[in-house]
Amino acid sequence: MADLIAIGYPDEATAADAEREVQRLTGELIIQPDAVAVISRDREGKFHVSTNHHAVGGGAMWGMFWGMLFGMLFFVPFFGMALGAGMGALMGRIEKSGIDKTFQRQVRDMLQPGTSALFLVVEKVTPDKAVAALSKYGGTVLKSSLSKDTEEALQEALHGQPAS
Repeated sequence: MADLIAIGYPDEATAADAEREVQRLTGELIIQPDAVAVISRDREGKFHVSTNHHAVGGGAMWGMFWGMLFGMLFFVPFFGMALGAGMGALMGRIEKSGIDKTFQRQVRDMLQPGTSALFLVVEKVTPDKAVAALSKYGGTVLKSSLSKDTEEALQEALHGQPAS
């Protein structure tokens, strides 16, 4: 089962710093993320997104996932994506994905102007080492577990084939 983790920070820069730490932890196999994204919201309320994908995660498709997820959470377009038939189907999958409404509301409430958040889709993590390394950044942690069925449905929507 994969987890969607969001860690919110009270300023615009800390999520990017924490993302660099996640990359270091990835190299040490402490965290094995499928995808990582940083979203910050400037003082004017504009969202800024950066993503980092691993080749095995299908980078372009994870970009679509983040785009649809952030569009659903914040009602904003991502990378100027048009909502065509394929995107509509993916959006429907994400909406039905088991990412509960409470998690969605908490993420929206957390990302106020002048803040940032780190998002991770993770299956494997060494919790004690990851917590110790990331605790220096502080933040508020939110987590939504994705069921195996949800993972497979999203994988199929993202890649056009069931997860192996």
